[in-house]
Amino acid sequence: MIRRFAGNFTSLSLHLISFMLQARLDAGRTALTEVADSYVCGVADVPLLGITIGRSLDQAARRWGDREALVSPSHGVRWTWQELAERVDALAAGFLALGLTRGARIGVWSLNRPEWTLTQFAAAKAGLILVTINPAYRLSELEFALAKVGCTALVTATAFKTSNYVEMLNTLVPELAKAQPGDLHAARLPQLRAVIQIGGPICPGAIAFEDVMLMGGARHRDALAALAKTLQFDDAVNIQFTSGTTGSPKGVTLTHHNILNNGYFIGRVMRLTEADRICIPVPLYHCFGMVIGNLASLTSGATMVYAGEGFDPLATLETVEREKCTALYGVPTMFIAELDHPDFAKFDLSSLRTGMMAGAPCPIEVMRRVSQLMNMRDVTIGYGMTETSPVSFQTATDDPLERRVSTVGRVHPHVEVKIVDLEGRVVPRGGSGELCTRGYSVMLGYWDEPEKTAEVLDASGWMHIPRSRTYRFSASPTTATARNSARGSRRDPARR
Repeated sequence: MIRRFAGNFTSLSLHLISFMLQARLDAGRTALTEVADSYVCGVADVPLLGITIGRSLDQAARRWGDREALVSPSHGVRWTWQELAERVDALAAGFLALGLTRGARIGVWSLNRPEWTLTQFAAAKAGLILVTINPAYRLSELEFALAKVGCTALVTATAFKTSNYVEMLNTLVPELAKAQPGDLHAARLPQLRAVIQIGGPICPGAIAFEDVMLMGGARHRDALAALAKTLQFDDAVNIQFTSGTTGSPKGVTLTHHNILNNGYFIGRVMRLTEADRICIPVPLYHCFGMVIGNLASLTSGATMVYAGEGFDPLATLETVEREKCTALYGVPTMFIAELDHPDFAKFDLSSLRTGMMAGAPCPIEVMRRVSQLMNMRDVTIGYGMTETSPVSFQTATDDPLERRVSTVGRVHPHVEVKIVDLEGRVVPRGGSGELCTRGYSVMLGYWDEPEKTAEVLDASGWMHIPRSRTYRFSASPTTATARNSARGSRRDPARR
């Protein structure tokens, strides 16, 4: 197991960490073949999924059609898998009617809403690349993200609390006010053609989200069906921006294969089924929400439950109790806020079983309280980075609590990890070096930055952590462990 305090789903902003990695040996199968080498390969009992996200949604609708797929009480939404699939198809056809073509980038700038998830799945079905934009972005950051990847369309919320997204967008793109909806021509964002607005009142030049869902006609539905036969699971489907702590944010480009499989195996580790209901208070723009949340649900049949647009500990506790959620996600600060809420003891959380804690260092005492006081006896911890879709390591639900609170678990199935020296040679166990990851989860690269990509992704497919970070791998013949020697200082994804 990798010993540290929590999963860190950032890109290259990791601080000094030393590793301890455990690989269990199954009868007749060994994940570690040489005791002397700092190398491990995740053993798999099932193959990778070889389908697109759109096909996965179609399968979910056929398999679990009448079961609840998405529940968002604050928005009055309670959709079955069949209803979700129908709405996704309508929106995807609308995207085609707007003139969006395969490979075009579509941004989404919003907190957790049902429209966010509709956009995620519809973009995948329409062959578009979803660009997830942090709702906390200010004008300069928004402009950089949209311009960097050349977004053709932007799905935006109207406002949330003190953030007026439409007002900021009009400042950035003053041409919007006089533009024909869907035919924007802006000096600072020359590739942006359509602004799709969630909620209202609709600003001049924008298109109401609901109206897009009505735009697709029979020919667009036919085109969508034809497109489904040509889309490949190795196509790019998502761009997520890194935090930018090592320079300007980089657009991590991920495929259907990357993130759909990662969600699938995360769900398998948590033993998710269609009977589970996952409370997802973590942000959807972050891989924690859209992959560990939405795609783990999609591939397991579990219900996605949104407690609100932004994180609120009381709303989360109320939602878990009312919706009888069986899983809850969060970074440590979110769980602490829930545990320390004055009304915590009033809530019945007996339905909870599992969940994921990640994104920041996890104090041992917090894990114990979550397991005991929140009934999350099967809670797991994960570790990874945006460039690896994100999870590479995860604790198991039946690991002893001491291991779950002090490690981030085993390497994921179908994933390889090694520790190398400055010459790129695998170091003996106990030596220090650089962590490298290879497998289905590794990104295509940084969007339009081949030089930056080449710095971290080598010709053999290994994803490297920056050489300023060092790791130590020590192991017995059957185990390897990694101890965290420093705290991360990255932005907590629960914060805006």
